[in-house]
Amino acid sequence: MYNIFISHSSIDTWVASRIQKEIGNEDTFVFLDQGCIDIGDDFEKVILKELRKAKEVIVLLTPWALERPYVWMEIGAAWGLGIRVIGVLHGISFNDLNENGSNPILLKKSNLIQLNDLDKYLDQVQSRIIANAK
Repeated sequence: MYNIFISHSSIDTWVASRIQKEIGNEDTFVFLDQGCIDIGDDFEKVILKELRKAKEVIVLLTPWALERPYVWMEIGAAWGLGIRVIGVLHGISFNDLNENGSNPILLKKSNLIQLNDLDKYLDQVQSRIIANAK
């Protein structure tokens, strides 16, 4: 199973769920907190467990996500675990991200795509999923 973790702000749940549907297939588990964390679960424990299983982390970077500590915590955890991180920019540019002095320099331009370019990532990740299934 190829595990992918989607990090996002709760305001962006609808867009994140569309990304989840585009990626999902029988060889892939795409973790999205809404629907994957039950009421009463230890949220942080589940997040860390799923991050440890992930081969990739998709971060939906929006103006709202930049203000969410959990998004940055998830990026930092993925970075520390050596997991591939892909930032999907929606409503912001690389320059917006770069100009905000409070953002950690964990995301480089090579890790970022615009939401409108998601198809290119989807093609690439499908190749990795197929290779993993062999």
